[in-house]
Amino acid sequence: KKEWINDLNVFPVPDGDTGTNMTLTIMSAAKDVISMEEPDMRSLCKAISSGSLRGARGNSGVILSQLFRGFTKSIRDKQELDIPVFADAIEKAVETAYKAVMKPKEGTILTVAKGAAVKARALAEEIKYGYCTEFIILLSRNFNIKHELDFKAYLESIGDSIVVVTDDDVVKVHVHTNDPGLAIQKALKYGALSNMKIDNMRLEHQEKEAGKKAPAAIAEQPEEKEAPMPHKEVGFIAVSVGQGINEIFKGLGADYIIEGGQTMNPSTEDMLNAIEKVNADTVFILPNNKNIILAANQAQMMVEDKKIIVIPTKTVPQGITAIINYVPDMSVEENEETMKQEIGNVKTGQVTYAVRDTVIDDKEIRQGDYMGIGDAGILSVGGQVPEVSFDLLKEMMDEDRELISIYYGEDVSGQEAEAFRARIEAEYPSCDIELQYGGQPIYYYIISAE
Repeated sequence: KKEWINDLNVFPVPDGDTGTNMTLTIMSAAKDVISMEEPDMRSLCKAISSGSLRGARGNSGVILSQLFRGFTKSIRDKQELDIPVFADAIEKAVETAYKAVMKPKEGTILTVAKGAAVKARALAEEIKYGYCTEFIILLSRNFNIKHELDFKAYLESIGDSIVVVTDDDVVKVHVHTNDPGLAIQKALKYGALSNMKIDNMRLEHQEKEAGKKAPAAIAEQPEEKEAPMPHKEVGFIAVSVGQGINEIFKGLGADYIIEGGQTMNPSTEDMLNAIEKVNADTVFILPNNKNIILAANQAQMMVEDKKIIVIPTKTVPQGITAIINYVPDMSVEENEETMKQEIGNVKTGQVTYAVRDTVIDDKEIRQGDYMGIGDAGILSVGGQVPEVSFDLLKEMMDEDRELISIYYGEDVSGQEAEAFRARIEAEYPSCDIELQYGGQPIYYYIISAE
């Protein structure tokens, strides 16, 4: 259902969709499970939890990994998963996921998970018995209403979903029970049995799940060994996409660039690998995308030998501002406070195209339209990139803004970018205007106002 889940996204931007992120997270857990040779319940649970935690991508993937974490924590000491245990585990999964999100929002995957837990608990009240038992009694003696009521009462004492229908000299019986033999022995008092059918409902479910094709193992390519970085007190990791933006971060002192962003959210494992390669006592992480912050926070909690600080940068301009404001002579704590404060002064706008028809904030958007997206939503829509970009900036500007930075993407020529810059200089002569090649895909312009 990956693409079906992707299509549920109302916001029309081309991004690292929910279904894709969840699939990649699950595949990471599956990869760890497939590699096991002789799993027991505890080691299996550890593989599922660890694999999903490390492979989590995007907010939906991180939340899903926390669901797995809570679920496996609940079942790791069990030898058998019956329905009540399963329902308990789903409830524990939801509890863990809600605790992992600083400000849980309803209407998200959290709400879906909570709904699943409620339904699971309801089913565990309803489905107490594992065998669906059906047969016909060929009556050999009188079977009056009292016999029928006594027989029904007995069946109710050993099961549920009871149907007893008398038709002349036969009685049709249906019951869900954990001991079909008891129902059969009782029925034999009234006559011979015919058309007997007993189905193990739990086994049927297990066989159905086992019959599904296991995901193929992901082939690993050997990595070329890199020379270790020299040790330093403080290092920086930045999430970036686009040759120009990568070079900007490197020029400002980033030690490691994680390739990724809106269309492919890096996983928690990507973060952990980057942290391992940065030979520093303290490592600052700049996610530069709101959908990557949770994965960065999760990596932070999993590292014990280094101090990890996640600066919650939601855009590339915020990340650039954060690293620019780092002062080596200040303490780590002072720098953290300063960077968090400074990114709050950055307004960001991004220009991209719509991938589906929708209506947002009273704006009717058609597939293929260009959109200017600000920090809080869509600010401009139209059919021409320059006009949409200019209208976006006008919505972002106020009298306190002194610096406008423009990063043009791989689909914008240098000549087009220079023309856009000239138009902005004419409109805002008192502002400093910076134009730089970003080379980012998907977004024609990334614009910041400070």
